[in-house]
Amino acid sequence: MAIGFFKSLIAKFSGKPVDWDELEEALIRADLGVPMTLKIIAALKPRENITAADVVEVTRAEIARVLPLESPPLRPLAAKPKVILIVGVNGTGKTTSAAKLAHYFKARRHSVMLAAADTFRAAAIEQLGIWAERAGVEMIRGQYNADPAALCYDAYVAAERKNIEFLLCDTAGRLHTKSNLMGELEKIKRTLARHDETAPHESLLVVDATTGGNALVQAREFHQAVGLTGVIVTKLDGSGKGGVVIAIQNELGVPTRFIGTGEKIDQFAPFDGASFIEQML
Repeated sequence: MAIGFFKSLIAKFSGKPVDWDELEEALIRADLGVPMTLKIIAALKPRENITAADVVEVTRAEIARVLPLESPPLRPLAAKPKVILIVGVNGTGKTTSAAKLAHYFKARRHSVMLAAADTFRAAAIEQLGIWAERAGVEMIRGQYNADPAALCYDAYVAAERKNIEFLLCDTAGRLHTKSNLMGELEKIKRTLARHDETAPHESLLVVDATTGGNALVQAREFHQAVGLTGVIVTKLDGSGKGGVVIAIQNELGVPTRFIGTGEKIDQFAPFDGASFIEQML
């Protein structure tokens, strides 16, 4: 989880004058994004005789100013299912994250239903089914190549009838550059809104920490299409990455809500900004 980032800054800039171009490159390579990098450098430049300790102090302070120290909890609604749309590109761990989130809610004694809205990849339906069985939650599935919006509509009906607290819709992985596929997400949103004009109540993007700056590009496009309310970051277990969490928060105002740290169903937790910054030491 970006472990040793501040330590590497100290090692790089100890015992010599700070080279601003080198510092800018180091911050950008840490996936903090250009705006966050420039913000840190602007805060440093008024200081005289900059040391490595100054670099770390200011970088830490600027990150803490941007990053929420606690993730806002996801709470059920009073009398209807809370619909959470899970979106992302292929290969980020989206379906696994949907199942882990279901397990997370179930472990806290909430009722949960999964909707297998990735209807274009038969293996995705089977994969989510296996995870749903492990988590001990019900799953609504349709036919291969069925309309995912219609499936989410039917899942809402079933969840409402059974007084389910959380309905998690696992959508198909899609390239953020494909406008027709992004339009399909908008259709799912419109369809769910026929039941409840405020649904989906949460839209969570799953990103892979190891993809670096590309995760920020994905976040921009998905945010424009569905209005993201949070991010789930996978592969933070010892990847040495994680700066993209800060970049997404800084540029889009979208907080990281959960992190995945391994393959097991319980290796999943709410994002803790204070702990994240601490582990960067």
